[in-house]
Amino acid sequence: MPLLTILIVLIVAGVVLWLVNTYIPMDRQIKKILNIVVVIIVIIWLLRIFGVLDFLKDVSV
Repeated sequence: MPLLTILIVLIVAGVVLWLVNTYIPMDRQIKKILNIVVVIIVIIWLLRIFGVLDFLKDVSV
């Protein structure tokens, strides 16, 4: 996967998360949980892209 594509996905994920945090009114705890879940998903995705988690290639998402 090209580096530019990875960068674009990270920017889009960050902007969407910022928009949700800024403009959608919800409880502070829910926002915190949402942020943690999105960060964990992005980290796992990056680890799979760079081959650190090769054993997850067999798991369908």
